[in-house]
Amino acid sequence: MFKYFLSLFLFISTFGLGQTLTSSLDKTTLALGEVAVFKIQILDLDGKDVQLAPRNELLPFHFEMVNDSIAKQKDIYLRSVKFAIFQEGKFTIPEIQVKVGNKILKTIPYEVEVINTAKKGDQINDIMKNKEVELNVQDYWDLYKFYVLLFLIVIAIIVLIIGIVKWGRKRKDSPAVTTNQTLKDLEKLRKKNYIENENFRSFYVELIEITRNFITKQYHIPADVLLTDDLIEYMKNTNAISQENEKIVEDIFLRGDLVKFAKTIPTKELMSKDFIEIRDFVKRSTKDIEAENLRNTNV
Repeated sequence: MFKYFLSLFLFISTFGLGQTLTSSLDKTTLALGEVAVFKIQILDLDGKDVQLAPRNELLPFHFEMVNDSIAKQKDIYLRSVKFAIFQEGKFTIPEIQVKVGNKILKTIPYEVEVINTAKKGDQINDIMKNKEVELNVQDYWDLYKFYVLLFLIVIAIIVLIIGIVKWGRKRKDSPAVTTNQTLKDLEKLRKKNYIENENFRSFYVELIEITRNFITKQYHIPADVLLTDDLIEYMKNTNAISQENEKIVEDIFLRGDLVKFAKTIPTKELMSKDFIEIRDFVKRSTKDIEAENLRNTNV
């Protein structure tokens, strides 16, 4: 007797308390564009979670979703899918797996035949009328935000490149950079020992060339193409260089011309003095630049 009640209890636990899945299809033969309804129903859920394909993704590709509704309570789950097919032929609703809690349930497959019921000469109307939808600002933003963001990114990149180029050029041509580079050139000249070896001609040729290049870059004066007399006149007319620095450049350039044409031979002491004065002139040049900028600001 005890064994009988035990068997009955196991039977009820297994089948009486289990979930029941049913599915149905109201039509198996459809006309083109005709709407059919496919339903899935699960009973005795007892609050268990139901996992199934998302809305509008339950049926295969050729099944155009018209409506996909889901109703779920503690003990029942109902899904109703309205669909239409716009192509002739036979189509299959495959076996669909449904996970209820930790249990897998399956529907039965269905075959749907779609036929063209139109006859020759029949007037054909659109199955679905086009809908006019009014778009708001958010809709336009969703449509075109990618292009707007891409345009802004391109503009930002262009501005960044222009800024880098201008900043790099400014840094390269800044007074401090020009001064430092010229001081390095003068140091290279000193290490050639022209003064100690009394190679006065090479000394003045290179000293004046370095100074000409420096004046051209630092003061934007065409010293690299002007003759000595013309350069002196140009400096005096522009007032870009202070009188003290002008005097140094004038004296050393005129002396350099005399040395180059072998009209005078300088002493080591004079060569050393000219080198130091040019080096000091280069170091003081930033004051000339500051004074010139101040004059331009006050104009």
